Amino acid sequence: MHHKTNITDIAEKTGYSITTVSRVLNGQSEKYRISISTQEKIKATAEELNYTPNEFARNLRTGKSQTIALIVPSLKNPFFSEIASVINLEARKSQYITLIGDSDDDILIEKDEVKQLSSRNIDGMIIVPCGNEYDHLLNVKESGTPIICIDRYFKNQEISYVSSDNYDGAYTATQYLIGQGHTHIACIQGVKHSLPNIERVKGFKDAMNDSHLTTYTVTGDDFSEQNGYLETKLLLQSSNRPTAIFGFSNTITMGALRALKEENILIPDEISLLTFDDNPYLDYIEPPLTRISQPIEEICKIAVKLLISRIQEKELIAKKVLLKTRLIVKDSVRNLNNNELSNLLETKNQNKLR
Repeated sequence: MHHKTNITDIAEKTGYSITTVSRVLNGQSEKYRISISTQEKIKATAEELNYTPNEFARNLRTGKSQTIALIVPSLKNPFFSEIASVINLEARKSQYITLIGDSDDDILIEKDEVKQLSSRNIDGMIIVPCGNEYDHLLNVKESGTPIICIDRYFKNQEISYVSSDNYDGAYTATQYLIGQGHTHIACIQGVKHSLPNIERVKGFKDAMNDSHLTTYTVTGDDFSEQNGYLETKLLLQSSNRPTAIFGFSNTITMGALRALKEENILIPDEISLLTFDDNPYLDYIEPPLTRISQPIEEICKIAVKLLISRIQEKELIAKKVLLKTRLIVKDSVRNLNNNELSNLLETKNQNKLR
């Protein structure tokens, strides 16, 4: 059997005491005023002997596992996979391991994931909740495990969250469409009860109403490509179809693109398209899509920082952080302020429906 190197082996080889070796390898050199030369010799020997610390023993000693949990609605969704990637990277920078769960946008699966991951002696949890239930998350908080919601959250509960200002993002996007001459706009929404969706619908409607426009449509019920595809197909059958579609996520917009392509609808010549969310691949679609960009990296960095602060008991007050979004203008929205052009497109649309 192969012998696994321990601190006793390092102590014997270097000639230092087990206590000194332990303090160096546990990052306590400065506290105990251990010299740089001693630290370097012990660390070099540890590396030479392929020493790896006994995490189980360390956990028993410190009461911390250096592990956090992350639960997202779908790792297949590029938005959530990016969140997982950034959080994993940020946690690693602070010497934490991330256990990742996928709730498949199902509240029952989410509750089970929360229960299973909580049983693994995690130090904290970050979650993108998929439903409007939160008792199981409050239970995590009340058990003493720090928890942070990101993207989706609960406004009136004492659970910290970090997200985008979804209302402002949707309001800004809709204002831009109106400024380009669009008065009949359809938005395809996601999960109706999720707070980001509620805020986006409110921002969309307020922007339309503030411009005294009533010819708008709110449709859809899921942040999926299938939802975007089906709802776009239905919108194209309308006798007064919209001049612009606002997809509330990249996945919804991908479905809308597929439907428009099948119907040979030109973007933006015949219908303009705008999406909520950003991703580099949107610049490689023809035409590149105008979109509302969320600061995903900043959201994740703040969430990890807040969580670790909680774990280290430096901050116990619930934090509620909303970050500004950014409008990125590309080529998928047409300016209809030229009345002659607007009338020409309207006539063309009506002829197609005959």
